[in-house]
Amino acid sequence: MARLIPLVFLVMLAAPAQAACYADYKAKQDDPLRLHYGVIEVPDAACTSDGAAAELRARLDDGWQLLQVMGVFGPEGLDDRRASAGDYFLRY
Repeated sequence: MARLIPLVFLVMLAAPAQAACYADYKAKQDDPLRLHYGVIEVPDAACTSDGAAAELRARLDDGWQLLQVMGVFGPEGLDDRRASAGDYFLRY
C-alpha cells in the first residue's frame, strides 16, 4: 500500500499536463466545387501541423480533400473558431 501512494500522486500530477489539442483546416470537394473550414481534435501525439494533416486525411470522408492545416492550438482557441467552422466544428 505504501508503494501505491507515490504512484497515485505521480498520476495525479501527470493528468493536468495533458492538454487537448485542436487544428483548424480548409478542405474541398469537387464536382461541384465546395469548400469548408473546420476544426478537429487531434491526439497529443499528432499535435503538429503535419500530424494534424495526417489525422485529417484519415478522417475526411464523403469526397473531401484536405487543402491546408491552418494551425494547431489548445482549448483556449475553440470559442474564437466555433462560429466560422459551423457544421464542421469538431465534426471529424
